[in-house]
Amino acid sequence: MRKVKVIIMSCSIVLAGLGFAANASAQCSRETLQKLADTYVQAQTTGKATMLPLAANASYAENDQKMDIAKGVLAGPLKVDFTRSFYDTTQCATFTEVVAATDPHPYVIHTRIEATKDGKSASKIESVVTDAGDWVFGATEHLNVTKVEKWDEIPAAKRDTREAIKAAADAYLNNWGDPALPVPHGTPCSRLEGRTSTAARNPEGQACTMGAFPQKLNVTNRRYVIDETIGAVSIFHNFPWIDSGIPTDPGTPAAQSFRVEGGKNRYIHEVTVCTTPGCGRGAPGGQRGQGGPRGQGGQPAQGGQAAPAGQ
Repeated sequence: MRKVKVIIMSCSIVLAGLGFAANASAQCSRETLQKLADTYVQAQTTGKATMLPLAANASYAENDQKMDIAKGVLAGPLKVDFTRSFYDTTQCATFTEVVAATDPHPYVIHTRIEATKDGKSASKIESVVTDAGDWVFGATEHLNVTKVEKWDEIPAAKRDTREAIKAAADAYLNNWGDPALPVPHGTPCSRLEGRTSTAARNPEGQACTMGAFPQKLNVTNRRYVIDETIGAVSIFHNFPWIDSGIPTDPGTPAAQSFRVEGGKNRYIHEVTVCTTPGCGRGAPGGQRGQGGPRGQGGQPAQGGQAAPAGQ
């Protein structure tokens, strides 16, 4: 009888453990992360940072500068024209692209949120906030392209693994340091860099390949959000060399987001911050905003800016 009791107790413990494991893995659900990302968009739209559920000791940063969340771009309402979000249930994180083209102060913002284990609160929020004077900035042009792209759910049988999605995106950035490294671009493939889209060259062609930079670049400080459901990954990092107003390394805050299909890049989006208009490369085409709370910056760039070699 005692042996039977032990077996029953052991089975109960195992079953309880399995239930706990299932609950633990399901705590950070896609739906919970979606709610968190939606709340972030609402907070930005209304200018009410207090709407965001923050964990104890949560941090907030814009363009790699830590600050009070109520004193940055979330300090005032923003007319948001378009958003797209990714949900990473493995590491409990979200990514959101925000395009505010018709706001009096246009922005394109990439925001990465690390959530608590249950996915309900934000423990770390970091945004790459671009406006007039940043690298080839143009919110209207960016909006016109991103809103018609297809980033829908990929059938389960055709989804790439996290490793394959990450590898395709990393290859793109690694190629900046070694142009001989292959990059798995699909056909079609297009790149949206600020206001400039390579899709205009050949909508059905492969227009993502870049020429070599004047020097080999080491892209550091990479932070990821990976969403296998839609084959997407966002990489926040430091972009070396591009900003002539600061030292080459580590570079300036930037973010790339990728849509990967069948292990190959389909779409690439880039936003890059400049300390001087146009990063000091080519015609500035507008003045850089002054930073801080929204409303202190300038108007969107109107002129052209030189791109790295091969773009």
